Amino acid sequence: MKKIFITLISFFACALMVSAQSTKVKVLIDNDFCGDPDGLFALAQQALCPTTDIVGIVGGHLKDNAGFTTRKDQATESVENANALLNVMGLKGKYKVVTGAESGMTSADKPIDSEGARLIIAEAKKCSPDKPLFVTCGAALTNVASALLIDPSISKNIVIVWIGGQEYSFGAVPPPGYSTVEYNLNLSIPAGQVVFNKSDVRIWQIPRDVYRQCLYSTAEMHAYVKPCGKLGAYLSNSINKVIDTCEKFGIAMGETYIMGDSPLVLLTSLQSGFEADPSSSFWHPTPCPIIDNNGLYQPNPSGRIIRVYTQIDTRLMFGDLIARLQANAKK
Repeated sequence: MKKIFITLISFFACALMVSAQSTKVKVLIDNDFCGDPDGLFALAQQALCPTTDIVGIVGGHLKDNAGFTTRKDQATESVENANALLNVMGLKGKYKVVTGAESGMTSADKPIDSEGARLIIAEAKKCSPDKPLFVTCGAALTNVASALLIDPSISKNIVIVWIGGQEYSFGAVPPPGYSTVEYNLNLSIPAGQVVFNKSDVRIWQIPRDVYRQCLYSTAEMHAYVKPCGKLGAYLSNSINKVIDTCEKFGIAMGETYIMGDSPLVLLTSLQSGFEADPSSSFWHPTPCPIIDNNGLYQPNPSGRIIRVYTQIDTRLMFGDLIARLQANAKK
């Protein structure tokens, strides 16, 4: 009986190991690391998730008037900033880190070829509809849109997880003083038109009212993030620099900061183990709207169904971040 019991334990242990290996999530990260440092937080957290296979990191662009940087080679700056963070983490050289487009698309018919777009294509071809590549986009959709135009066959093999787009009718009321077109969508409206209007790619969208749920207090930042070794101090200081700059221009940031890119980690790396899915966050099945030339949604009742998230599990998301930073600091 004892031998049978030990054999059963060994069998289930092996089964769990195989399950964990087969469900490892493949992620390609595309973000404007030259901009809001919330993208650095998301990159750090994702890199600390052992069951996530990061197959590449693409540096993205902003706009000349979008703030945060005055450089024209913004994708290059994004790569530099991503590598600087990875160097702090002792991970520089572990991942492919390449430049995407240095500016937004000017037409929904004209892709911008880049190392980033080509990397998306190459990695998507290694995946399948059942085991897709998650392309996490924290800014403009330029690089993934260009990849889809260059090689439309990859659309079935990827899921785009995008932080961007304004509110839907079933979502929250827009914030005070809101812009009609949300910030990330406005970085390249034609890229949004490619992804939404011209492709059949799966979309998990986190619109403005939802990524604004990701409020983290500056008191918590100083209490829980900053003490976590070199990495914690690096991340905390990146936020402090933005807050200090805003205050110099008379913009009072108050007691919180929006960590709007963190859902990219929550929805990919922090899925449920059984029947894998971001099961603690809520989404609304929505016919994919048409994005017009002004960046506005137009109803499209016959459009494919996309996920539009309405509420995210900030407890899991931020709790996981702090736990991983603390564990990393002890190494």
